[in-house]
Formats: sequence, C-alpha cells, structure tokens
Amino acid sequence: MSNLLFTQAVREVGDWIRSERREFNANKVETKALNSLVSYVDQQAELMLIERLTTALPGSGVLGEEGGSNWIEGGSNWIIDPLDGTTNFIHDLPPYAVSVALMRGRDLVWAAVYELGQGRMFTAELGSGAFCDGRLLDVRQGAPLRDGLVATGFPYHEFSHMPQYLKALQACFRAARGIRRFGSAATDLAWLADGRFQGFFEHGLAPWDVAAGILLVREAGGTVSDFFASDLDDYDLVRSGSITAGNPSAYRDLVSLTTDSFLPT
Repeated sequence: MSNLLFTQAVREVGDWIRSERREFNANKVETKALNSLVSYVDQQAELMLIERLTTALPGSGVLGEEGGSNWIEGGSNWIIDPLDGTTNFIHDLPPYAVSVALMRGRDLVWAAVYELGQGRMFTAELGSGAFCDGRLLDVRQGAPLRDGLVATGFPYHEFSHMPQYLKALQACFRAARGIRRFGSAATDLAWLADGRFQGFFEHGLAPWDVAAGILLVREAGGTVSDFFASDLDDYDLVRSGSITAGNPSAYRDLVSLTTDSFLPT
C-alpha cells in the first residue's frame, strides 16, 4: 500500500480546510437533519479526498459522510469523514478533524485522523502500530478507569436511548477521574490512542465517525467493542452504532458500565 500517498492526501485536504477556516462564512451552512450541519467545506473536502485516495489506490470504493458512496463488496473501500466536528468548525472551536480509514474486505487495515486544531497527524496500519507525527503510541500500560479521563459525545439528534446514556454517564462520574466532551469522536479516539484519555463511549455513531479511530486505538494496544463486548468483525463493528474503547485496564471497567446501562431489561 502507498501509505505515504494516503497520508499526503489527508494532509493536503486538512491543510485546505484549515485555510478555509480563516475566511469561513457561516451563512453557507446547511442543515441535513436536527443539529446535523454541513458546509461547502465538508462537501468540497470529501470530493478532494475521494479523488486523491482512489487515484492512490485504483479500484477502491468509498463510503463518505457527505454522500460519496461506491462501496465494493469484498474489495478495498475508503470510509471518509471529511470534517469530523463540523459544528466545532463552524463556531471556530477546535477540535475538528479529517478521518479516513481503509477497509479491505471486512478488516480495517489503514487509518489516519488529522486533528486540525493542533495540526497533529495520527496514523495506523494493521499489525504495524499507531503513530502521532511519527511517534509510536502505546497505551498497554495505561491508567485504570478510576485514575483516568473518559471521553464521550452527548446525544444531539437521536434521543431514544437518553435514559440509558444518562445512566452510563452517571456511572462514569463515580468510576472515573473526569468526563470530557469535545465534539469529535475521531479526535476522542485518536487522543485515547495517545494516552490522553483512558476510555471512550458513545451511542449513535456512523461508520465514518469511528472507523479510523478504532484502528488507531487497537494498534496502540487498546481495546474497542460495541457497548456489550460483542464478538464483531470490523465491518459490523463500525456499523454497530455504539462504541466502548479504552486502554486494557480502563476498558474492562468501562465496558461493564456500558453493558449494564444499555442492556435491554
């Protein structure tokens, strides 16, 4: 795989997004659904990513947040979020990120999250580790949940599981050192892989929100599952709608909380 070409494509598009932020016009924002926003920046960035990535890997398919979809069953497919954290971007409030993952068959094999607030590039390749700007990431000896921070995302458009979410949130208040909500799931997972967070959980996520972050956390030595620690392959996990992740120690405690909170009674 031409990993350098993939990373270069993500960096070029991310740098373009950063340049657009300087002159961004909030009046050019559209509403896709309740509290789900899209700008010309999201749309143009996705087109740019698709052109660059499919050129770097001929014959590859695409699943993109902004409508780019040409999935090739059993083939190599890009899962793209051109701007994860659009609401943050619109309000000029980092973090926001470009999130790109490559799935071969049903397995995630390469990923990048380019967090644009700090300008950090996180990358991972299956079996080769996770990195931040070339620095190897390793969370295998990370702090337990009681000494760590948990990242999450508040429900903002789908509220059917609000009681279960509040139950899990309340449990985390008691079990962890603190809770943080930054508004970009891709960034949350990248920062978990970097050891800044010890755990992460969120409900209502799409494949493009989590695909890259899943591989980053795994390759850094962490664990990722749905809320119930189900035995899912990558294809089903990115579509499960729920994610619990953490370093090995924190994950064991956190997944017990999400299982208890969301398991149907």
